[in-house]
Amino acid sequence: MSVTITKADGTAEFFKVEKLRRSLRRAGADPHEINEIVAEVNKTLYDGVQTQEIYRHAFSLLRNSRPPAAARYSLRRALFNLGPTGFPFEKFLAKLYEAEGYTTKTGVTLQGNCAPHEIDLAAYNEEHSFIGEAKFHARPGIKSDLQVAMYSYARLLDLKNKKICNADVCGIGEFWLITNTKFTSTAQDYGRCVGLKMLSWDYPKNNNLHDQIQRAGVYPVTVLQNLSASQAETLIARDIILCRDILEHEAVLRHLHLPKRKHEALMQEARLLCGQK
Repeated sequence: MSVTITKADGTAEFFKVEKLRRSLRRAGADPHEINEIVAEVNKTLYDGVQTQEIYRHAFSLLRNSRPPAAARYSLRRALFNLGPTGFPFEKFLAKLYEAEGYTTKTGVTLQGNCAPHEIDLAAYNEEHSFIGEAKFHARPGIKSDLQVAMYSYARLLDLKNKKICNADVCGIGEFWLITNTKFTSTAQDYGRCVGLKMLSWDYPKNNNLHDQIQRAGVYPVTVLQNLSASQAETLIARDIILCRDILEHEAVLRHLHLPKRKHEALMQEARLLCGQK
């Protein structure tokens, strides 16, 4: 029997079990775990169920069987929890591209041909450079629309022939519009038409934001189950953005005043998520 689910933006569609299976595979769950979780989720489905409810149920089941996989599965929610401002998301993107071999800058002001522009992200390596606009949203269902795409393209036009560093490769030829949610279809069509680079949680189909994060193994501290929201906020304020930052700067945890047992559990979770013993 087909079940209709309610998506974060309020629209409805039929439940597609392969989407759930794919997200569980990406998180690292094995085939046996996936089959068990899907069977349990299927028992609780009903017409109109919200995708968030399906997510919470699957996550709780995965967390009980394999905590690191559960953390990866909760990645999208963890990006929302980087808020409420967009600055931590900008810093996270900088860390992501540093893991890909780029030198990055955030909050840079560049003078265009006609106006100054505050750039969320600038990145360059020996072969490539780009600047980016980070559109952060604190909840699902909010999409970056055509107006945002048109504004970004106008900025690219004004900044063409400018540079983000002194090397020859640092000319601004690419402008990336990056969001942690999604784009409207009209925004995507416009971006393809004018050549604007666009990256969202699921766009483009291959090498989207989710794929890049998983490939780089770069996870925000908000993904850790042993951290409360306020504790994660304390770390982010001290520029501890990634799980691996905790491993490299363990002393910063003193600001959380954790009991020894909680401290050790947090470090163990971070090590497992980052592939360390």
